[in-house]
Amino acid sequence: MCGIVGYSGFRQATEVLLEGLRNLEYRGYDSAGISVFEDGVIRTVKSQGRIQKLEEKLAFSPLTGTCGIAHTRWATHGVPSDINAHPHRSDHVSLLHNGIIENYLELKEELIAKGYHFVSQTDTEVAAHLISSLYEGDPLQAISKALARIEGSYAFAILFDDHPDRVYGARKDSPLIAAVGQGENFILSDISATLKYTKDYYVLEDGDIVEISPEAIHIYDSSLSPVSRELSHAHWNVEQAQKGGFDHFMLKEIYEQPEAFSKTVVPHVKDGLPNFERDEIPEDFFENRRHIQIVACGTAMYAGTVGKNLIERFARIPVSVDVASEYRYNNPIVGPGDLVIVISQSGETADTLAALRLAKQKGADTLGVINVIGSSIAREADHVIYTHAGPEIAVASTKAFTVQMAVMFLLALELGLKNGMIQPDECRSLTDQLLDCRNTMEQALELTKTVPDIVEKAIDCPSLFYIGRGLDHALALEGSLKLKELSYLHSEAYAAGELKHGPISLITDGMPVIALATQQVVLPKTVSNMKEVKARGAKTLLICRESETVDADAYDFRIDLPEAADEFMPFTAAIAMQLIAYYKAVQSGCDVDKPRNLAKSVTVE
Repeated sequence: MCGIVGYSGFRQATEVLLEGLRNLEYRGYDSAGISVFEDGVIRTVKSQGRIQKLEEKLAFSPLTGTCGIAHTRWATHGVPSDINAHPHRSDHVSLLHNGIIENYLELKEELIAKGYHFVSQTDTEVAAHLISSLYEGDPLQAISKALARIEGSYAFAILFDDHPDRVYGARKDSPLIAAVGQGENFILSDISATLKYTKDYYVLEDGDIVEISPEAIHIYDSSLSPVSRELSHAHWNVEQAQKGGFDHFMLKEIYEQPEAFSKTVVPHVKDGLPNFERDEIPEDFFENRRHIQIVACGTAMYAGTVGKNLIERFARIPVSVDVASEYRYNNPIVGPGDLVIVISQSGETADTLAALRLAKQKGADTLGVINVIGSSIAREADHVIYTHAGPEIAVASTKAFTVQMAVMFLLALELGLKNGMIQPDECRSLTDQLLDCRNTMEQALELTKTVPDIVEKAIDCPSLFYIGRGLDHALALEGSLKLKELSYLHSEAYAAGELKHGPISLITDGMPVIALATQQVVLPKTVSNMKEVKARGAKTLLICRESETVDADAYDFRIDLPEAADEFMPFTAAIAMQLIAYYKAVQSGCDVDKPRNLAKSVTVE
């Protein structure tokens, strides 16, 4: 996500901080800022855009001092701008933040009542004012009291006006480390920021508060009792460190999915029910909908296909899913009262943007599901729900897909509630199960131990099929796309029941068929389809729950997924699909992060 660098030592802090930010550019960002103690006073310079723009400002207004903090921001609250860039100032502190403060509206109202004035649209400014309001001379006490009030995820770096050689930090569910130098110390979101100066660091744990000075690093738990953390040593170069020790950005981003999932879902749950007040969507927006269109491209379209299944299941509203590149040329039947949902990771996908504009021209209400604040679709849609996947460096989408599915699940439940198809108690139960998907996704990451060997044995032909039914069919489509994108193999995905209507003629001896069978209601049917292709010589790979009993003669290989209800299986099945594609590409010697002929954001038709 965003990048954090804090420094206290003997060097010019501006040089160290800017170099650290440059090493963190791989994380993606839309603005940057820096605060430095200069002659005992905190001075701050911030700029929208690239680090170069910040450097140009600093050339005209240099900061001289040996203690400071710096940040690259990926917007989550408020558009990218100089004002919304971090650090944020209050009476006593300068503060920067990675993460999301879920109860920021409640805290903001409380602080406004106390006379605090807000200049930005961010949730982070709430933390700055809150800590300042609690400050009575002891930074640790003020931070501790504030953290007890803050709900959400965070990694903070903080300067206090009257402690000019100290940087303070705290973390919960967002990475933060304290790096050890000689006569200098650092607070960082990532060790890659400072490998030039040190490779030794402490990994902070949830609830930790840290204080650094040139001479020492002190770490405390949430009750302010001193704690010790194991000293780690980085054996990586900068590029390896940016990947967090993973061989590729794609694998790193696969592992980031549980955290991205929580950052997307948790802020949209209130009193156990879906809630979109933080997105400023009117209470009645989802009421009395009679038809919904979902428009997207590629992976986002398959997230929309999952959404169609869930909305029709829980809300009983008919939903169509349209390929954005075809939508406006098909003279779509859409108008006032209809809801058009457009899904795009970048918010700049040209075909999806054109579809949005057409839907608006025809009088439909529009909703964007977008990952980038301030993007074209985010600006032009009537309302927007932001996913919080953070930047994806690898071209093939992974965590963006799972958070898009998560938003579609929340929308399905909200539509079901607003239209009287599900009751609040049932909705709370479903929401609890959705929140628990973070745990099952973390369990699914254990598949990295078994999938490589299975892939090497099971996928040894230039062409293969994916099959599935219901939600499994949507995941089969996405899995097939991933395999094509990364390994350049010919792959097709079919609704399993459609094989006998033509495609089964393509089955030959040894041809791999990957069968998703996570939906218990159609499991016997899918197993029957597996036996059909196996009888014709196919080599079958079954993906199902670990507790499922399936005839051993139906499959040659098997991948087991953690237990969940049918509706929630796509979140772990997606990880299995991604790992299959990833390891096949690695084994084939392909460029995993940059597949040939592909771009991250398709801004042309």
